[in-house]
Amino acid sequence: MAGRSALRKAPGARGLSSVLHQRVRFRKTLAESDVYLFAGITGDLHPNHVDEVYMSGTPYAHRIAHGALLVGFMSATSTLMAQRIQAAIPRVVVSYGYDRIRFIKPVRIGDTITVDYAVDRVDEAEEKTFAEVAIRNQHDEVVCVGTHIMKLVGARRPAFPR
Repeated sequence: MAGRSALRKAPGARGLSSVLHQRVRFRKTLAESDVYLFAGITGDLHPNHVDEVYMSGTPYAHRIAHGALLVGFMSATSTLMAQRIQAAIPRVVVSYGYDRIRFIKPVRIGDTITVDYAVDRVDEAEEKTFAEVAIRNQHDEVVCVGTHIMKLVGARRPAFPR
């Protein structure tokens, strides 16, 4: 396991704490094309997302965005943070996954969402960051939350391409 120990003690590993408490933000108005393109790419053509008449008879009253699309917007913020991490530590940064994702309120076509990503914990030994991610709508209502984990992998690499 010498390689594993060497990885843990790699130069720059201690610099991961430099992103602790850093935040990034992404904002977008959800367009009909976003929902339809996502439905087409994934094959998820559930009436919740693509059938206004069907949804008019539900408690939601209108079509709602795919939860997985919201996770995609979370990914946009994780990329922004990965760029910061790689600027400080020239290593490959990958998504290690999402935990505790919850879809709290519906997101409708025309809503403007703001995704806030905040690194709230760093595990230096495992070379991981943990971030709380929250999506709010234009009324400042929380519509989705989750925890995102990123991990440094491999040897030192050049800075993130701009």
